[in-house]
Amino acid sequence: MTVMEQRDSRTTPVPPPAWQPRTDPAPLLPDAEPYRVLGTDAAAQADPALLRRLYAEVVHGRRYNAQATALTRQGRLAVYPSTTGQEAAEVAAALVLQERDWLFPSYRDTLAAVARGLDPVQALTLLRGDWHTGYDPREHRIAPLSTPLATQLPHAVGLAHAARLKGDDVVALAMVGDGGTSEGDFHEALNFAAVWQAPVVFLVQNNGFAISVPLAKQTAAPTLAHKAVGYGMPGRLVDGNDAVAMHEVLSEAVARAREGHGPTLVEAVTYRMDAHTNADDATRYRTDAEVETWRAHDPILLLERELTERGLIDDAGIQAVRDDAETMAAGLRERMNQDPALDPMDLFGDVYAERTPQLREQADQLRAELDAEAEGDQA
Repeated sequence: MTVMEQRDSRTTPVPPPAWQPRTDPAPLLPDAEPYRVLGTDAAAQADPALLRRLYAEVVHGRRYNAQATALTRQGRLAVYPSTTGQEAAEVAAALVLQERDWLFPSYRDTLAAVARGLDPVQALTLLRGDWHTGYDPREHRIAPLSTPLATQLPHAVGLAHAARLKGDDVVALAMVGDGGTSEGDFHEALNFAAVWQAPVVFLVQNNGFAISVPLAKQTAAPTLAHKAVGYGMPGRLVDGNDAVAMHEVLSEAVARAREGHGPTLVEAVTYRMDAHTNADDATRYRTDAEVETWRAHDPILLLERELTERGLIDDAGIQAVRDDAETMAAGLRERMNQDPALDPMDLFGDVYAERTPQLREQADQLRAELDAEAEGDQA
C-alpha cells in the first residue's frame, strides 16, 4: 500500500455499526438563554385564570416557607430547607400533574407536595423528626421526601417504566437540586429513562449552590440542561422564577412523556433566597449584594406586575390573596404547636408486609418494656 493509500484509509469515514443510534443532537439542545414569558410579548397570551391561580399559589408558598422557617426557631421543627425564591418552580411542578401521576420530591420540595394537595402538617412531619414519612405515598401519589441526594430519581424511572409496561397512563415528575446532579443516581436515572423511553420529567432547580458549593465548582457543562443530550433526551432551560414559563414547559414535557415520546430534562434557573437550612450561615459563601440582585427578579413580583398591568388584579385582590395565605399560616402554626401523640410501636409498622423474626422479637421486647413501665406508673 502506498503512502497516499494509507492516508486515504485513515481519513475515510468509517460507517457506524448497524446497532449504533443515529440521533441528531440539535433538537435535544436547550435554548441559549432561559425561556421566559413574563415581561415579554408572549405574556399577553397567558390565560388570566392561570395567572391568578399561579399568583395565589406562589403567595401561599412564600407564606408557608416563612411559617415553616419560624417553626424551626420555636423548636417545632428540627430543620427546614426553605424554597423562598423558588416558589414558581415548586408550584408549577405540582399543578402540571394529573391526579394519577406521581411526584418524586427531594427534601427541599415540601412546598410542591403541599401545592399538590398534601396537608402541610403531614408534609413537615419528616422534618419534625416524628416519622420517616408523615403521609401515605400511594394515597397522594407523592413519593416519600428524599433526604439522600438524587436517590428518588431512579425510583421515579422505575415506577414510570413499570406503569407503562402495565398500560397505565402515568407520568412521574422527579425533582432535584443542582447539587443532586453531581450524584451517580442522577446519571443512572437519566440513562435508564432515555433507553427505556420512560414517561418521566426531570426537574432540576438550579438555585446556585449545593449548600455552599457554587455550580461552577460542580460542573463545566454550559448549563445543566445540556446534560440531557448526552443521554438522548431533550433539555429545556427555563427561567425558574417565571411561573408561567415553568408551567408551560413542564406541561409540554408531561404531555410529551404521556404520549410515549420519553423523558425530558428541565433546568429551572432560580435562586435560594434563604440559607440552605436554618443550620446554615449563607453569608460565609455569598454576598448580600448577590441576594439583593435576585430580589428584583422575585417570582411574586413578576406575577403581580403582569396581573396589575393587565388589570387582572387590584390592591383589594392582592390583599385578599395575602389574607388567605395568612389564614393558612395561622392554621399551620396552631396545629404544629400541638404535641403529637406518638406510639413507639409504630417503629415496626410499614417496614415489611410480614415482619421478620428479628422484628417480631424486637417488637415483643419493646412491648414488654412499655407494659412494665406502665405498670410502674400505676403502682
